[in-house]
Amino acid sequence: MGPTANFGPVVRSLRRRQRWSQERLAELADLDRTYIGEIERGDVTPSLLTAQKLAIALQTPLSALIACCEHDASSALHS
Repeated sequence: MGPTANFGPVVRSLRRRQRWSQERLAELADLDRTYIGEIERGDVTPSLLTAQKLAIALQTPLSALIACCEHDASSALHS
């Protein structure tokens, strides 16, 4: 499982940490709520622009968001 497969669960985790609904994150990121759900489930892989919108909304540098995905992927490989 690569970093892109981890993107949705990482976004979900960060959103929940903020105690936000998908609707709230969608509003802050200027995205549709159903699209947030698709991202979190891993049904779609967002573009770089969308990933940046999510990072800004989540108050997380895009590089840190991607690093979380990479970290989760490498942990899964070594377990």
